Amino acid sequence: MRPNEWGETLLAEKKKILGDERRHLILEWLQNSREPITGGELAKRTNVSRQIIVNDITLLKAKNEPILATSQGYLYIHPAGAENKVEKTLVCMHSREQVADELNLLVDHGVTVKDVKVEHPVYGDLTASIMVSTRAEVARFIRQIEETNASYLSELTGGIHLHTVEAASGRQVEEAEQALKEAGILFAENEKELP
Repeated sequence: MRPNEWGETLLAEKKKILGDERRHLILEWLQNSREPITGGELAKRTNVSRQIIVNDITLLKAKNEPILATSQGYLYIHPAGAENKVEKTLVCMHSREQVADELNLLVDHGVTVKDVKVEHPVYGDLTASIMVSTRAEVARFIRQIEETNASYLSELTGGIHLHTVEAASGRQVEEAEQALKEAGILFAENEKELP
């Protein structure tokens, strides 16, 4: 019996997939997926613990595999130019209550919000992956923050932060930037102080 693309015959036999073979499969699944895959899902597919998957991802990253841990799971970052995307960094400022509005404005214009970055006085630049492209992904991200009672990185800097955004065209990025400007979220245009 031949395993399918997810190695399900191995799962049906309840065998652990070992070391190099497991990492090869993980890499293959991530490279072929357009969506993030959770550590739990990878653990289930390979019959190992989630901690083993975390270790495998660390080993793959050590071999310079461009794997990104996002709030939705692991994502393989394909080389730049593979899809001719336009990327830009935007400087924003807003309150905690405006996070969903900001992210929704961006994704509504066909823009992917890749990350958030702040400058910390001791640690320097702190960057966290966001990787949201749809309102559903924004809602999931906001829900995770609320359920874990986590802080937003921008709260460390009085609301000032940067986002790396990506879109299929420069026009989408420009329109999203204009929408942020009109909402008073784009930092260069933001003259108000946060409460």
